[in-house]
Amino acid sequence: MIEAELKARVRNPEDVMRALEAHGTGRAEVYQDTYYDDPDGGLDARDAELRVRTIHGTDETSSLLTFKDAKVDEASGSKPEHETRVEDATAVHSMLRSLGYVPVIAFEKRCRNYGLHAKGRDMLATLVRVPEVDGTFLELETLVENEAGVSAALDDVRAVLADLGIDDGDLTRELYTDAVRARRGA
Repeated sequence: MIEAELKARVRNPEDVMRALEAHGTGRAEVYQDTYYDDPDGGLDARDAELRVRTIHGTDETSSLLTFKDAKVDEASGSKPEHETRVEDATAVHSMLRSLGYVPVIAFEKRCRNYGLHAKGRDMLATLVRVPEVDGTFLELETLVENEAGVSAALDDVRAVLADLGIDDGDLTRELYTDAVRARRGA
């Protein structure tokens, strides 16, 4: 599956949240993300990501192991994504280290997630704050089967963002990992 996603800086978070609430109640969750690479940075060099995410929700805590391959759309940064739920995040962290991967960065994301159906697609809208990064972001994504479907999916995502008051000038390709690294280096 390919995650067709656009991310934007949000100028008026309260307005966007109200617009999203019209689609349903959001779920408040805190993500603890740890990104891994081999010691030589081979995953980063080929534009791939390996992440363990622990999600703390109001009713449960769960964890995911995610691998994202290189971008298939340069403008949006959309990537093929392979993800699975894991029972024991501590064991997965140990396995990755034993396989020679090293944690390269870990940080927290405070999210409010909204599932919505628009333009004939299931989408996930996530309002994001990263404590170490200034501002609020909105991620809007939908999944497509193959690279051929990415362009149309991104057009639909862009249209929904416009309905939420987000225009193309608000879009950003800034990565949280890069922003956190920059902040920690300052």
